[in-house]
Amino acid sequence: MGRREQARAEAAFLRGDTGVDGAATDEEQRDEAEVERDKAREQLLRGRAYLGREFLTWMLWRSESGDALVDFEGSGLVVLYTGRVILRGINGDVTEMSARGAMAPYSEQVRHSLDRGLLVHQARLRFTHGEKVYEATLDAEFLDIRAAKLPDLLSEEEDDKLMERLYLTEQLSDMVDALVQAFLAVRASRNWSKKVVPAMKSWMRGDDEAPRATKTQLARAVRG
Repeated sequence: MGRREQARAEAAFLRGDTGVDGAATDEEQRDEAEVERDKAREQLLRGRAYLGREFLTWMLWRSESGDALVDFEGSGLVVLYTGRVILRGINGDVTEMSARGAMAPYSEQVRHSLDRGLLVHQARLRFTHGEKVYEATLDAEFLDIRAAKLPDLLSEEEDDKLMERLYLTEQLSDMVDALVQAFLAVRASRNWSKKVVPAMKSWMRGDDEAPRATKTQLARAVRG
C-alpha cells in the first residue's frame, strides 16, 4: 500500500468509516447521536470557528443562572463571564462588537446583538471549582486558553511550586474539555434545534421565563 493509500485508510479509520480490519462500518449499527457527536467534535477540532462561537454563546446563556454547568471530578464547575467579550458573525463576517466591563457579557446590549445574529467569539471567563478559582480568556477559533490566572499556590519549595502550577494548568485544560464535551452532547442531540435554540433566542430577546441570577448576585460572584 502506497503512502497516499495508507493516509486515506488512516483518515477513514479516524472518521469511523472503517473498522480496524479496514472494512466499512455499518452506520446503522452506530447510535445516531454518537454519529452526530463525532461529526460535531471533528468540526470543532478542525478549528471551525462557528462551532466554537456556538459553544461560547451557549455557555454564556447557561452561566447566567450562576449554577454549575458540569460535574468535574466529583463537584460542580461554575463558569462566569467576567470581562471583555467579543461578538462576531456566524460565517466569519466582518461585523464585530466588543463590550467591556465586569457585567458586560450579561448586558441587554450583548443579548440583543446575539439575537441579531452575532455569536461570542472571545471572552474572559472565571472557573470556580470547590475553593479553587481560575481565570482565562477563550477564543472560538481553536478554544485556546490565553492569559490564564491560576489559584494561589500552596507549595513553598520552588520545585513543588512548578509541579503544582503544571497540575493546575492541566486541571484548567481538563475543565474546558469537560465543558466542550457537555456542549457537543447537547449540540448533537435532537433537542438542540427543538428546545435549546428556541430557549436561547427567548433569552436573547429577554422574554424567557427561566430563572436567572439577579444582577446583584452576578456582580458579587464576579467580584469574588
